[in-house]
Amino acid sequence: MERLTKAEARANHGLYVEFDDGVSGVVDLSGRLFGPMFEPLKDEHLFQQVVVDEFGAAAWPNGADLAPDALREALAAPAPSG
Repeated sequence: MERLTKAEARANHGLYVEFDDGVSGVVDLSGRLFGPMFEPLKDEHLFQQVVVDEFGAAAWPNGADLAPDALREALAAPAPSG
């Protein structure tokens, strides 16, 4: 099971993540912060409070969390072109 070992907030709602197998990178969450749990994370102060919880997921004090497999998938997705 994939687990995060590190999660750090970056500018413009980027989230730097490191996995227990050494894979790392920045996931752009700026377009994914909607709904009752994630909308509050648009506030930079709250977004900066990310931690890795006991399950190896990225988590915030308001109860929002992102599973490691979803973050891994987002890292593997090609960047949008435009």
